[in-house]
Amino acid sequence: MIATEVTQPNPSNPQSAENIIVVRGLTKVFKDFWGRSKARAVDNVDFEVRRGEVFGLLGPNGSGKSTTIKMLLGLLYPTKGHIEVFGKSPRDVKTKSRIGYLPEESYLYRYLNSGETLDFFGNLFDLPPEERKRRSEQLMEMVGLNQARTRSVGEFSKGMQRRIGLAQALINDPDLVILDEPTAGLDPIGCREVKDLILALARRGKTVILSSHLLSDVEDVCDRVVIYYGGKIQAAGTLEELLTERHSMRITTPPLSRETLDRVLDTIRKDVSDDKVRVDNPTQNLESYFLGVVERAKASSAQTSGATSGARVAEYLRGDAVQPPSAPNKVLERFTAPQPVAEVRVVEVKPEETVNQTKLAALAKPTSAVPATPEKEPQKPADLSKANEKLSSLLGNQNPKK
Repeated sequence: MIATEVTQPNPSNPQSAENIIVVRGLTKVFKDFWGRSKARAVDNVDFEVRRGEVFGLLGPNGSGKSTTIKMLLGLLYPTKGHIEVFGKSPRDVKTKSRIGYLPEESYLYRYLNSGETLDFFGNLFDLPPEERKRRSEQLMEMVGLNQARTRSVGEFSKGMQRRIGLAQALINDPDLVILDEPTAGLDPIGCREVKDLILALARRGKTVILSSHLLSDVEDVCDRVVIYYGGKIQAAGTLEELLTERHSMRITTPPLSRETLDRVLDTIRKDVSDDKVRVDNPTQNLESYFLGVVERAKASSAQTSGATSGARVAEYLRGDAVQPPSAPNKVLERFTAPQPVAEVRVVEVKPEETVNQTKLAALAKPTSAVPATPEKEPQKPADLSKANEKLSSLLGNQNPKK
């Protein structure tokens, strides 16, 4: 039985009024041709997603994440349970117009270029032509595809297809953005930019649902997560609640002299045994180190022919919200602040001429008309009786009388 009724948010509960998505008892059972249960993909799931929150869906392959997303989009009908998106059914047309979706696989028209792709999706949302063009220009700059705007999407690498896919998911300036593996195939710079974009959308009040197998991405941007296994939610909560180790403590200080460090350790050892105390230097993660190397290479004017990075967030996505100071490890957000932009000159390289233009011009000139030679009229055969008379006379002359 498919649950179709929708309950309205309770005005007396302010937290309920801020819920963008409410899921209660959600279950999806796939059946075979004969109606027999084949797989219970989602089993009695409950959660809610609040406005301005980055919500993570985690779990191994086949745990029910993608099935949940498809039911949130109205692409699949639940076997039972209740789904509420913006206070309405996920199958409501007006509700769909407020959602941006990036699927796990980029389903794009391979013979359209970047601009035509964004124009097509913008037209689906009835955006005026001028607005479609303005947003398309800003999005192509944001995802670093300005230099590849004339290439067809079918020629793109997987990472470039993810970039244009992310742009199409944002063409309608959605209130709810659902991203399924958004960083799959992207280089580390592109991954960092996507994460910074997610944070910028959340600060503007957008709600983002992120499904990813890259746990570092989820850890960087998500406020709360749920972890699926076997179609059920096995753990849920904020990252601080789930990741904090309550049985240990870390103290971070500037470099200390040997004498000061010995005094500190002596004090600690009065309460803790030596085998439980560890002193080492903190390390940065590989992503931060990689981004630092690339930033230094860019500062030295190193050139690249691939997708560009460090672009500004599209103006219509930034809105008028006041942005807090950007953190030093946020690549994309550092470029959103006003700053001088280096001039880039694009030199058009003309293809080498392979045709002799002089001969081509001579061949193209009109030639004088040559009178056609009249065909000879075929001779008519002589009359048969006349031919016989001539033959008889010849024979007669050859036989004289005796």
